[in-house]
Amino acid sequence: MLKTFLWQILPTSVSGIILKLDGSLYKVVEFGENKTARAAAKVWAKLQGVDNNRSIEKTWNSGDTIYPVRVERRNFQYLYKDDTGYNFMDQETFEQIAIAETLIDAPQFLKDGQEVSVLVNTETESPMSVELPDKIVVRVTYSEPGLRGDTATRTLKPATVETGANVNVPLFVNEGELIRINTKTGEYVERVKE
Repeated sequence: MLKTFLWQILPTSVSGIILKLDGSLYKVVEFGENKTARAAAKVWAKLQGVDNNRSIEKTWNSGDTIYPVRVERRNFQYLYKDDTGYNFMDQETFEQIAIAETLIDAPQFLKDGQEVSVLVNTETESPMSVELPDKIVVRVTYSEPGLRGDTATRTLKPATVETGANVNVPLFVNEGELIRINTKTGEYVERVKE
């Protein structure tokens, strides 16, 4: 297992690395260093659980040891959902795996055949999370009819997209049109021309 001292990695970007802490895996969301004139420097971090739903804050002394976990980002293709979970296929080996919904950042926006990134723990070869692209293009399958000329106001109306998710869209967006949405926030970005 890789053993790293905090002072070795502090100058580099720590955000995003995965740490093993008390038997669980955590992703560093934010970090910083506290320096005082009288005491040794301390490093703090906000951590988001990868294999659990916990968010914690942790403080280490400058000489403490942490245990980063080596992860790889691999390209997978979404196939279908069944009783075992969401099924994906590795783009290189064509191996299929089922992943639980809790490990997917925005399962409501998954489309058949869509490419996603899967973070894999290389020690155990188990998937840790599934990330969709930041923005995707989907077709509106249901929406109340819009009115011509309703582009000046910022009024929104509910719409259903091809994945079954509900998104608020501007009044001028109609059924059958393609729109770009942000998968992180679930918000409408723009209309896409075919």
